[in-house]
Amino acid sequence: MQRVFLNRLFGVVALSCMMMFSIGIAVGQSTSGSVSGTVTDSTGAVIPGATVVISNPVSGLSRTATSDASGGFQFRNLPFNPYRLVVSEAGFQPSSKQIAVNSNVLVTVTVALQVATSSQTVTVEGSDDMVENDPTFHTDIDRAAFDKLPLESQSSSLSSLVTLASPGVAADSNGLFHGLGDHASNSFSIDGQPITDQQSKVFSNQIPSNSVQSIEVISGAPPAEYGGKTSLVIDVTTRSGMGITTPTGSVSTSYGSFGSSTGSFDISYGGKSWGNFFEIDGLDTGRFLDPPEFKVFHDKGNEFNFFDRVDRQLSARSTAHLNMNVSRSWFQTPNSLDNLNVQNVVNTGAVDGGTSAHPVFVNVGNTDQRSKILTFDFAPSYTLTLNQYSVFNLGGYVRRDAYNYYPSDNPLADLGPVTLQNESISQARSLMNSGVHADISYVRGVNNIKLGGVYSQTFLREYDTLGVVNNTFNSPCMDLNGNPLPGYANQSQCPSGTSLPNGNYLPVLASYDLTRGGSFYDFDGHTDVKELGLYLEDQITAGNWLLNLGIRGDLYNGLAITRQAEPRVGISYKVKPTTTILRLSYARTLESPFNENLVLSSQGCANAVLSPLLSCQTTVGNTLEPGFRNEFHAGFQQAAGKHLVLSGEYIWKYTHNAFDFSVLGNTPITFPIDWHNSKIPGYMLHADVPVWHGFSAFWVASSVAARFYGPQVAGAGATGGVAQGQTYYPFRIDHDEKFNQTTHFQYQLPGARSPWFSFNWRYDSGLVAGSTPCYNPLSNDPNSACPNSSYAPDPTPTPATLNGQPAVLLVDNNISATVNPVTGSPVYLPLTPDQEFQAGFSCDGVKANGTNQIGVQVAGTNYYECEASQLNSKLISIPGPGTGNNDHNPPRIAPRNLFDMSVGQDNLFKGTRYKWSAMLTAVNITNKYALYNFLSTFSGTHYVTPRTLTAEVAFHF
Repeated sequence: MQRVFLNRLFGVVALSCMMMFSIGIAVGQSTSGSVSGTVTDSTGAVIPGATVVISNPVSGLSRTATSDASGGFQFRNLPFNPYRLVVSEAGFQPSSKQIAVNSNVLVTVTVALQVATSSQTVTVEGSDDMVENDPTFHTDIDRAAFDKLPLESQSSSLSSLVTLASPGVAADSNGLFHGLGDHASNSFSIDGQPITDQQSKVFSNQIPSNSVQSIEVISGAPPAEYGGKTSLVIDVTTRSGMGITTPTGSVSTSYGSFGSSTGSFDISYGGKSWGNFFEIDGLDTGRFLDPPEFKVFHDKGNEFNFFDRVDRQLSARSTAHLNMNVSRSWFQTPNSLDNLNVQNVVNTGAVDGGTSAHPVFVNVGNTDQRSKILTFDFAPSYTLTLNQYSVFNLGGYVRRDAYNYYPSDNPLADLGPVTLQNESISQARSLMNSGVHADISYVRGVNNIKLGGVYSQTFLREYDTLGVVNNTFNSPCMDLNGNPLPGYANQSQCPSGTSLPNGNYLPVLASYDLTRGGSFYDFDGHTDVKELGLYLEDQITAGNWLLNLGIRGDLYNGLAITRQAEPRVGISYKVKPTTTILRLSYARTLESPFNENLVLSSQGCANAVLSPLLSCQTTVGNTLEPGFRNEFHAGFQQAAGKHLVLSGEYIWKYTHNAFDFSVLGNTPITFPIDWHNSKIPGYMLHADVPVWHGFSAFWVASSVAARFYGPQVAGAGATGGVAQGQTYYPFRIDHDEKFNQTTHFQYQLPGARSPWFSFNWRYDSGLVAGSTPCYNPLSNDPNSACPNSSYAPDPTPTPATLNGQPAVLLVDNNISATVNPVTGSPVYLPLTPDQEFQAGFSCDGVKANGTNQIGVQVAGTNYYECEASQLNSKLISIPGPGTGNNDHNPPRIAPRNLFDMSVGQDNLFKGTRYKWSAMLTAVNITNKYALYNFLSTFSGTHYVTPRTLTAEVAFHF
């Protein structure tokens, strides 16, 4: 496998080098532009030494240059945005003008300064700088704005930044963020390199936020140049050393709660025709992932990042650009109390306790599952200026994620609660993207045309081993009440008169039952996913109107083959008297399945061994087929003077074949599943207050529904959905949230040695918590969110009662009950005392504490019940008795308010060339005790970060 990877890597690198030298052009990037100009006086004579400032008040970008001996100046690596250019020089009247950078075609300007009069002021009144006439809703944020933002996650800081600063994003555990109601259907464009694979702590290593210059988060209808995962498109422009003639950088270190320590070093250096930015950092912490307990244990992790960007101008018409990135992370899977001192059978070469009539159970230790992810990225790109109107870009890339998951040294210690994990699992998975992209930009008159394409090939390799570690998961024998019995090697050993052969026994699993002397089952899956996208788009400006017209064609060739034409259109109008932007847009997109564990999910249910381990159902297909989406957007942007701009957007998305995820046991191993369709409506709001007397702020808010419809079309881990006949009722997946908002402000106190303050307030109304027990007899509502309200399945449900009152069975809603082969009744899987404690449950005033089983045990069963009116939780909002509904009133995580703050000083000792800075960051200041989710089918149970304090000191040169 290693030799195959090296051969492919060599081939892609060699192809990239051949393209560079044979074409004779240089490397550049297609997500940023440049502005070049000349400063003259009124006679046309050049003015050297003039100060030129380019800025965008909303994104926070501000750069300064000085005109050279020929009066020239240049700004490179500018994200696509409108800018204000201000030129000043002693003895001349300052000049200000607006310019727009919306392609990588060079923008050239000539600024003629007038001789100064008695009043030397530059007037930039009005609010034109504050709005952008663009049909696509997006959020712009520059490094100057986010450098002081307190972020929750150090190991996925880019995801945390997007979650806080962009509307329409639901916050989830482990750095996951869900854009506009979809599960992680987000893509990154790093200096023009498309990355559509999932970016979070448990999937892939991200580029460090310290290497990012600016980001644009596109949450409106995506333009035609974007394909793949487009619910949220994050355009990232990295930092460059081009034109920085004095080595500039910083060295920093920090230490904080949970023994977390970091160190980083970065440097920018270059000249007029070359530049290099280099960054390296590391992290070691005792809380790497968000655990299933508020108290943290078995959660250590570390991370290392290396990033290098090289720019080279080869001629007046061509430039060169190369990104290189290597990241490595290692982390433990956090344990719950149920993972401590695991009791399992004695099963060694000397003692075979698992197959005896009286198996011996002992303490086999604590669960000790770990992961390692190694990410490599190499991305050259090429730019040639064809003429003053057009630019050609060409780039190649290769990116590889290698994910390894390690079970406990004693696999029998991997046994978790029966609602979570019955297997010991290991995995060696790799995902390698290689591809080439090219485009031509043409800007002239009212047209801004872009024609391009991208071809990528993703090599998926999945090697998994699985073995049963639950002694009753596949029992040959059961008692006379239908309960599976531990022990016994086969059904011929079942004692007559006291037991029966288990009707649910699967002989095919016997060889892989580790509790009965079996061995691991090996699954080796692989496929290559080839994708081709071609697009043509034009941005037409006609007075106050702006029209986006585009068409994209995608060919997906993986385990399934799909072709699709995708029109994209948007229109906006600027109402000049009120500085208002009105906009409408539409996009059709191809929805392709996630690549992570795609082979396992597509082929596992056709495998007799894997099918029962993956909770497969016969009604669900195997291969995940790409789907399509139609989405509509309507919005506005309104400026109020120079100090406030407000944006809003309404969205409506309909997806046929809507993708989501399921999880394999209590592990970070997740795989895609495919629902029939989804409908996602919602709105987004965004307000910005640019820097004013040292104060700046932003506010983002959204409400996005995630309404999915059964049946499940394909993939493993079927989770159902309520159906009557052929009608499937809608349900909310656990990315649905009624409302969330972030309020951020920061203030720089006046004075050379004064500190600055930065503050976040994040409110989340709570994601859907579908596993929460609640009461709603099925006869009340066919779309009940509370299937554990009765003792028997349809068609004759018997409502659960306690003391003659409606009662709730304390079982996991997401686990389908198996049928007792003797009685035909369902066998419920009860919540453990620790799971009740994780949910903050109390019954009749008795609180779960992790060891006590609350409620009253139902005679002759292994489950407990509680009067519906007496079941409460401080962490979950439980629907009132008889009101639960999977669509309109599902159980949810309780609302939470989280507050974060940073305080710092950027120049402790009044240095000029060399400066020292210090910063103290507090996350979750009030130490809020809250959940992200509870027994989520797609990610499990996770708590938000407890109060965390981090102190940082840095040296800048």
